[in-house]
Amino acid sequence: MNRSEGVLPQGPRMPASIVALAAFGLAVAAAALIGVLAVTDTSGEYAALEQPGWAPPSWLFGPVWTALYVMIAISGWLVWRSTGWTSRLIPYGVQLVLNAIWTPLFFGAGLRGPALIEIVLLWLAIGWTVATFRKVSTTAAWLLAPYWLWTTFATALNAAVWTLNR
Repeated sequence: MNRSEGVLPQGPRMPASIVALAAFGLAVAAAALIGVLAVTDTSGEYAALEQPGWAPPSWLFGPVWTALYVMIAISGWLVWRSTGWTSRLIPYGVQLVLNAIWTPLFFGAGLRGPALIEIVLLWLAIGWTVATFRKVSTTAAWLLAPYWLWTTFATALNAAVWTLNR
């Protein structure tokens, strides 16, 4: 039976590109949610830590990370649009996993020293991702620049907090 014989027509299929963008958004959201769900009261714990004078207020982290996660998702999607699901996305996956691990390590387990080592690995993985993405899309690489800069700052903050609270 064809459509003209009374079968309801199928709605328009969602383009693969939109599905992939949603998949990148979900992957980034999963990385973020691991930290949120694994640890309670990070802002209270952050406030209780001895901090350097240049430490930002805890309310700043949410808006900054929201913007960064949007850029991270779009960056991955742009590379996917050019290459598909290829090995070019491996560093992207590695940095997302490392991103997800840091909050439970630093706040949940209170392991500030190991968290410092982990965030250095994250910083290196972001650099690997930027270098890989730059070969495919300069826009995708530049979208990761604020993330890399913020992680540089977060690494210095992690080191200072670890030093001040030993």
